[in-house]
Amino acid sequence: MRSELLNRLKCWLDAGLGFFYPDVCQYCGEERATAAEGFIGAQCWQNIKFIAPPFCERCGLPFEGAVTTPFECGNCREMGLQFSRARSAVAARGMVLEIIHRYKYHRALWFEPFLADLLVRVAAPSLRQERWDLIVPVPLHRVKKSEREFNQAERLARHLSVAAQVPMDRRLLRRVSPTRTQTRLSRAERTANVRQAFALDRGRSLKGRRVVLLDDVLTTGATTSACAQVLRAGGAEEVCVWTLTRGLLH
Repeated sequence: MRSELLNRLKCWLDAGLGFFYPDVCQYCGEERATAAEGFIGAQCWQNIKFIAPPFCERCGLPFEGAVTTPFECGNCREMGLQFSRARSAVAARGMVLEIIHRYKYHRALWFEPFLADLLVRVAAPSLRQERWDLIVPVPLHRVKKSEREFNQAERLARHLSVAAQVPMDRRLLRRVSPTRTQTRLSRAERTANVRQAFALDRGRSLKGRRVVLLDDVLTTGATTSACAQVLRAGGAEEVCVWTLTRGLLH
């Protein structure tokens, strides 16, 4: 019954989007693409490169080369990350990076089905194979959320929650201090910037629970590590990280 209602709702939403946006790829403006496809055409889809091994066992950083044994990258060895492992669907570059920027900063919400599909294709099968109790999106500070009007991590987490059949809790973790954007900061500055930026919702306990932390992008892992530290201090047995994209270190 629930799946039938969700399918009907999706049809209504697709019809509504189709009324406002023509069936054309919203990236290249040339191919045909519908709301169900996230308004990305078949040729533009060819630009997508899903992350595959070899990659760092800890943070999922892809490695160009022939590596046949498990390895941990230099960033992880120096960072002391608080999560057990992190995985991402695609690399944050080219077309995907531009679409994410338009989605996050210019409210191009019609790209959400496309972005959610990238995440769900990779993350959902993996999460279904293991026992996870909660999906927790990385929170925005109330000031930034008010400016942006939505939290992209929360919206993506909702899609993954339904696909992987793992409940989402958007209130568990709070961002208690407004931090600078991490984009232009060094690794050390990123770590300092988010130190003590997060807190567990009052009165909550995670004793023995296994938590999936969800964000749109991971670069050094400073933000997700700070969140994981709070979740583990609250009793979480394990915290893993899934992100839509993986920022590549330079």
